[in-house]
Amino acid sequence: MDWSRRSLLYKRRLLGFGGGLLRTIFLLGVGYVTLYPLLLMISTSFMSVSDTLDATVVWLPSGLNWFNFQKAFELMRYGEALKNTVKLVIPCVLLQVCSCVFIAYGFARFKLPGLSVLFGLLLFNIIVPSNCYITPVYVLMTELKLINTPWQFYLQALLGVGVRSALYIFIIRQFYRTMPKELEEAACIDGCNPIQTFLRIMVPNIRPAILTVSVLSLVWYYNDFSMMGMLLNGNYPLSVVITSVGSTLDSNMQYLTGQAISADLKILRASILAAACLIVVLPITAVYALVQRHFTEGIERTGIVG
Repeated sequence: MDWSRRSLLYKRRLLGFGGGLLRTIFLLGVGYVTLYPLLLMISTSFMSVSDTLDATVVWLPSGLNWFNFQKAFELMRYGEALKNTVKLVIPCVLLQVCSCVFIAYGFARFKLPGLSVLFGLLLFNIIVPSNCYITPVYVLMTELKLINTPWQFYLQALLGVGVRSALYIFIIRQFYRTMPKELEEAACIDGCNPIQTFLRIMVPNIRPAILTVSVLSLVWYYNDFSMMGMLLNGNYPLSVVITSVGSTLDSNMQYLTGQAISADLKILRASILAAACLIVVLPITAVYALVQRHFTEGIERTGIVG
């Protein structure tokens, strides 16, 4: 009897060890695939000319070479591009979150004829790529004489048709549906009208969902290239400016043909591009690092319910 118990205990320990080993290997593999591009970008961005020509230098450069970052700042006009990004992204995020919170409340709590059809169209809008309707948006903004102005993005965000708005409405609606209706009934008994109930009861209780949607909206607006690249003719944000670094660098090398600096730029082309990508990624990474804990909690609490 003791021997059978021991053998069963050994089998359980062996299975537990094997399962843990497999999970560890799987997580290491996923982590490697996920972090490899970022680590390579960081390593490449600090490479000097001698490091690039040295076949023994793969991951760790011999020193911190800041020339790549200086050149990337110069080519991108980073300060101006960052200013344009903030002017576009922050108002759009605020307007989009406010409109999505309001629209999602209507979908979650009110019973109106045809509301389910409208919600189905909303879900359909989630799976339609933005490139499919970018041309009609361009034509509309041209007719409204808003092209090449930030107001075209503000208007879309305010009306709930900004970047990925349908997804944010869906997330907040699902969060509303997890809240008991007794909260609204109690507010109604206390004399609150629907607007007061919405502002004083519902909105304070969906802070995790609002934070989640705010972070997602910030990331998508910050990274949006197609819409901003097509609707703007100047004052480009970082997401658009980063795409021109390679061509600008090539034109600079052509202008400096025959000089020593031109040869250095040719060797360091990949390092300068990596440095440009890194300084574009850093601001949004810093924001995410600050709100990561609250963002994760919001994702966990935002359940998908019927």
